[in-house]
Amino acid sequence: MRTVELLLDEAADLAVREAWRRLADAGLPSEARHRSPTNSPHLTLAACPELTAPIRWELAEVAAVLPLPVQFTGVIRFERPTSVLAWALHVDSALAGLHRRVWEALASDSPPEALNPFHEPGQWRPHVTLGRTRRAGAFADRRVPELLPAPPQTAQLVTLRSYDTQTGALEVLGPRP
Repeated sequence: MRTVELLLDEAADLAVREAWRRLADAGLPSEARHRSPTNSPHLTLAACPELTAPIRWELAEVAAVLPLPVQFTGVIRFERPTSVLAWALHVDSALAGLHRRVWEALASDSPPEALNPFHEPGQWRPHVTLGRTRRAGAFADRRVPELLPAPPQTAQLVTLRSYDTQTGALEVLGPRP
């Protein structure tokens, strides 16, 4: 599977890494424990089985709008197959439009059943993951938000990349960092 993700500007990246550190220091699940050199704060837009030539062409056009300013709205929790603690992002028309273009690019040349319905426009909840675990309710403790620094009020989404979940390879799709 190939993800399509957006990376944050340097200041926002550092703020997320500080939140990761605080969660890890408190003994809670944290992305800081994910030691892969490819691990960095990001916003996942969607995923598909393969980045075909038509998809790549569309993604190159999407990347041309970067950097894109965004606003964080606070802490959010998900209980899906995994428990996730994240900082949510406000969905303004620019972010929604960029996401829709990525979704349409992937959907145009991927089997429909291969696309994650959580990434579909209208279902997608943009967030930057701080911690994740298979343990249900891991972030239910009310003091968890108090452990975290406040998210930056604003940030820039600066680089479009793809992660290959099978090989672990990263590919920058544009613009170059």
